[in-house]
Amino acid sequence: MKVKEAMHTGVEWCAPDTPVSEIARLMREQDVGAVPIGENDRLVGMVTDRDIVCRSCMNGRDPGMVKAHEVMTSGIIYCVEDQEVSDALHLMEDKKIRRLPVLNDKKRMVGMLTLGDVAHAAPQALVGELCQAVASHH
Repeated sequence: MKVKEAMHTGVEWCAPDTPVSEIARLMREQDVGAVPIGENDRLVGMVTDRDIVCRSCMNGRDPGMVKAHEVMTSGIIYCVEDQEVSDALHLMEDKKIRRLPVLNDKKRMVGMLTLGDVAHAAPQALVGELCQAVASHH
């Protein structure tokens, strides 16, 4: 099965200067735990709900004043839509990540592959391996 058959589409991304409070609102509205960050039509980072809690709210910082670029994870790991789901799953397992942006052949983001997407599409044994890998303490 190809990634494009398992991923979900319609992923919104934000600019690096977007306030973290706006990203949190978007997460709540879309019921997601991560928002990709893009600049000049390229993916440059990812802000997760954990990033917001651990990096923006510490030391009494106001999430309305903190920008995405201050808390995002850069060096994004991604997969491509024509890749096999099992290969993407192994990448997620190796990197201990729960979400992968999906790019097309023009390097444009076309979706997101999440642990939940994989749980519905991949063989149970592979899903079990992934869950064990990403749930283990880093």
